[in-house]
Amino acid sequence: MKYLMPLIIGLSSVFAAPLAHADLNLLSHTDAVSGLKAALEKGSVAAVGKLGVADGFFANPKVKIPLPDSLQKIEKGLKLLGMEKQADELVLSMNRAAEAAVPEARILLLNAVKQMSVDDAKKILSGGDDSVTQYFKGKTQTPLGQKFLPIIKKTTARVGLAQKYNALAGKGMKLGLVKEEQASIEQYVTAKALDGLYLMIAEEERAIRKDPIGSGSAILKKVFGALK
Repeated sequence: MKYLMPLIIGLSSVFAAPLAHADLNLLSHTDAVSGLKAALEKGSVAAVGKLGVADGFFANPKVKIPLPDSLQKIEKGLKLLGMEKQADELVLSMNRAAEAAVPEARILLLNAVKQMSVDDAKKILSGGDDSVTQYFKGKTQTPLGQKFLPIIKKTTARVGLAQKYNALAGKGMKLGLVKEEQASIEQYVTAKALDGLYLMIAEEERAIRKDPIGSGSAILKKVFGALK
């Protein structure tokens, strides 16, 4: 997330020492925090809107959920056994499950933004390349996983191959042959859905920073426009 660096360098200076840039000198701590909140809110809502629809995951190669590694290794074997259709059905089902679950994220993401304190903002602005993503993960990953799981279970339960995979993967995990996060289709899809969501949020933030004026928000124009 290299695109975070100009934001981090610029806005963290608002909290620290004055800069020579006149526009930045006019920004208050409140403006900086408000600008960051506005960017995160806009980015998170847009990301949910793009992913939480039909083909939001399935038709987007950046976030499309493939078969788990352990199934990919035997995918050719499945095709030879005449189970190619089942494998394709499972991939579609996994992505549809993620698309159905993602709208549940909207409220939790917005709450995470609203509850962001000045200290949280400072940590984000002075943090590493993935500080924004880590903030969202820290605030939402566990509760989102809990909300996603039952929705994903309901969708993937209709696919026979998913049930067969779960039975085999459970045994494989005990033998150390399958990673814990892939011990069930539901766990795997939940993790991948969250990864895709955070990735899309990052892309939305990048677009906002690149063109704050085009975002149509006065506070975003003021804060991010001053950084140009």
